[in-house]
Amino acid sequence: MIGVVVLTMGTRQADLAHALESLLRQRDVELDVVVVGNGWVPTDLPEGVRGLALADNLGIPAGRNAGVPLVGGDLLFFLDDDAVLADDDTLARIARRFAEHPRLGLLQPRVVDSSGRAAPRRWVPRLRVGDPARPGFAMNVWEGAVAIRRGCFEAAGGWPATFFYAHEGIDLAWRVWDSGATVWYAGDIVVHHPAISPTRHAMYFRLNARNRVWLALRNLPAPVVPVYLLSWVVITMVRVRSLRDLRTWFGGFREGFAGGYGERRPMKWRTVVRMALAGRPPVV
Repeated sequence: MIGVVVLTMGTRQADLAHALESLLRQRDVELDVVVVGNGWVPTDLPEGVRGLALADNLGIPAGRNAGVPLVGGDLLFFLDDDAVLADDDTLARIARRFAEHPRLGLLQPRVVDSSGRAAPRRWVPRLRVGDPARPGFAMNVWEGAVAIRRGCFEAAGGWPATFFYAHEGIDLAWRVWDSGATVWYAGDIVVHHPAISPTRHAMYFRLNARNRVWLALRNLPAPVVPVYLLSWVVITMVRVRSLRDLRTWFGGFREGFAGGYGERRPMKWRTVVRMALAGRPPVV
């Protein structure tokens, strides 16, 4: 059985219906599906799909976490309401991948815009994107469609609830690596999602910066923290051209040092080495 958590704010009813339809047509797997309404009461759900209404919008990570206790299965799958499984055997193929690789802890499929628009580079979790269909180890994940062993999820402490939005996939991936498992980008398994810019969110630059600091303070050995943060200061100053956006980003960066990031669990040095050998040390 696969426990599936679909997160929605109820603002994309047609997209949600499409996402659920793609789940319900999956074959050769047993699913236990819950739709988490983040500040919304899920209504008109298909037969066999349960709803969980959260009185307030708790943010993306906490909303996903809320659905986990309601579903069974040793494998969890998280799906956003605007993501769609491309094939009717997507989850069966994912389940087989976990069965064949006991050390696999977390898997992200390849994300494709079904309208043909170019995929953003952030959808491919490696420094040099290359061919998006090429699989490989991953140090971060796009969070809209991911599978994870329940044991790894629990060992990681779940999604970082305080983040609200942005970078929760990096935090979870790092903690899976630190548990001794691996994170894999499955370029041969496809989900569909519209290619939209994250900067559409008014809080993007602030939370992007704040959560970079929280990532470091939660997860990195003390000597690595300044290296990671300085690298992102430099990268941001190169990438972001707007002075207003830069001011917002640096405001969020300062906010990150005020606390609120949750439990600090610095990763083991052997995890740093394993990640480096896999292609991306946690310094950028």
